[in-house]
Amino acid sequence: MAKNSHDGDVAFVKALAEVLKSNDLTELEVMREYGQDDSLNVRVSKQVNVVQQAVAAPVAAAAPAAAAPSAAAPAAAAGNDDPSQHPGAVTSPMVGTCYLQAEPGTPPFAAVGDKVTEGQTLLIIEAMKTMNHIPAPKSGTVKRVLVEDGTPVEFGAPLMIVE
Repeated sequence: MAKNSHDGDVAFVKALAEVLKSNDLTELEVMREYGQDDSLNVRVSKQVNVVQQAVAAPVAAAAPAAAAPSAAAPAAAAGNDDPSQHPGAVTSPMVGTCYLQAEPGTPPFAAVGDKVTEGQTLLIIEAMKTMNHIPAPKSGTVKRVLVEDGTPVEFGAPLMIVE
């Protein structure tokens, strides 16, 4: 801000924080123009702790009924691994909203068990009204899908496992 003191700015920032909280957003940025050489740029953000569910848990629970208990132990241990550390992990290159299909009602770009080729679109991340196609980093088979359609993702979050 330049010359003038704007008492309403504090109330404006508090209102933005409330909008952030009430709409379950992680970040909000606004620029307010008051006149020539007088503006206010505000970015309000909050830290989000991402809790991931163990996708392999149902498979591990079903394994003891079909196999010996010793065979179930490796399956349970594999479910505890961090998916982002997996060599076949496809991670998010940006913050945005993840879409598994081009539009509602259409088949997903890739599902568990699908064979994909390097460069093939696996999903889309929408960031700032731009649809960013996320390609397969290598050819292989989709082993796990770690996100749901329409969910927000953070930079570096694991999205899929391709082996």
